[in-house]
Amino acid sequence: MKKLSILVLFLTLMPAALLAQQTTEEEILTELLNEFLEGASYNDAAVHDRFWAEDLIYTGSAGNRITKEDIMDGVEENPDRSQEPEMAYHAEEIQIQLHGETAVVAFRLVGTERDGSVMEFYNTGTFVQRDGQWRAVAWQATRTE
Repeated sequence: MKKLSILVLFLTLMPAALLAQQTTEEEILTELLNEFLEGASYNDAAVHDRFWAEDLIYTGSAGNRITKEDIMDGVEENPDRSQEPEMAYHAEEIQIQLHGETAVVAFRLVGTERDGSVMEFYNTGTFVQRDGQWRAVAWQATRTE
């Protein structure tokens, strides 16, 4: 009877522990995305370097395909973020699917220019956990009208 009670307790607590782990990974990915978008608003090279995997495949909204190296060539060191951003980015409608050490993150990207005009995109990123850190290995951006 004691073994049965322990088994029932284990089976009762196991789903809660798995859910807690999933929630934690979702929170980590959401925080990573938000930190990245803030840093990308300032064209911060360190933020880009941390976010993108070395083997990234990025398909932009214009249909162009680029690599992390291409992205890094277009960003600047701006660690103090002293220059006001041309466009400030944030994410809305974030959806995250976890698949072990892989995750799919989809969201609506909103970019607000200094003059108040807004651009919106649907973005989908595939992340892989490497050495304990999530990195974007694939990205698709689609501009919305």
